[in-house]
Amino acid sequence: GAFQKKGHSARTLSPEEAERLAKDRVLMSEFKQLKLEKEAQKNWDLFYKRNSTNFFKDRHWTTREFQELKACREFADQKLTILEAGCGVGNCLFPLLQEDPHIFAYACDFSPRAVEYVKKNALYNTERCKVFQCDLTKDDLLEHIPADSVDVVTLIFVLSAIHPDKMCLVLRNIYKVLKPGKCVLFRDYGLYDHAMLRFKSGSKLGENFYARQDGTRSYFFTQEFLSQLFKAEGYEEVVNEYVQRETVNRKEDLRVPRVFLQSKFRK
Repeated sequence: GAFQKKGHSARTLSPEEAERLAKDRVLMSEFKQLKLEKEAQKNWDLFYKRNSTNFFKDRHWTTREFQELKACREFADQKLTILEAGCGVGNCLFPLLQEDPHIFAYACDFSPRAVEYVKKNALYNTERCKVFQCDLTKDDLLEHIPADSVDVVTLIFVLSAIHPDKMCLVLRNIYKVLKPGKCVLFRDYGLYDHAMLRFKSGSKLGENFYARQDGTRSYFFTQEFLSQLFKAEGYEEVVNEYVQRETVNRKEDLRVPRVFLQSKFRK
């Protein structure tokens, strides 16, 4: 069982959680932080080597949560061009292509191994999608996608894996290929999500930014930070809200608070 609510107020911590977070002030050494930044691609490649295509579930909720994928059409069967920035092994891409025969998708990922998994998928069809390896912080998307040609960009659980100082470069890159008046659909980890509270001491890289044991990193967004980030790159805010879920594991009698930020920004 689970419940879900959306809104503009962040999750309130319990006194124990607040105390635990307040104590965790020590940051990882600069040397280690630079090493993680340098080895970011290698660490994601190893993640996909270990987990193959089995780690993330297929995301069949995308069109439910983002009506934009249907609403941005002027007529029912209009062809849509989308970009999935950070496609992983295709957990979002393939359900979307199956569900909607009138979509052409560009998709890219930081990890060469993830891109290979997408290309080996039985559903991969070059007439319906073009997949390529790309570091969104420095590789120009215009080398693969014409300027102002994309109807929708999905940025789902991607930006959190990137150093906060470089997030603006991703948004700038995406801006070039998005049609004027069209939107970036964003969903990622929100402040005080359960995952943020589980990091052990010594994992902290900066404010709301942590390293996992496998070397991959995760940032937890506030509404204000995300809003400033997009607006600074020329986007207009359409929707920007917290999604709070409480997942209940009845067998173990555990209640797990999940917090995401779900947003829409227009060029």
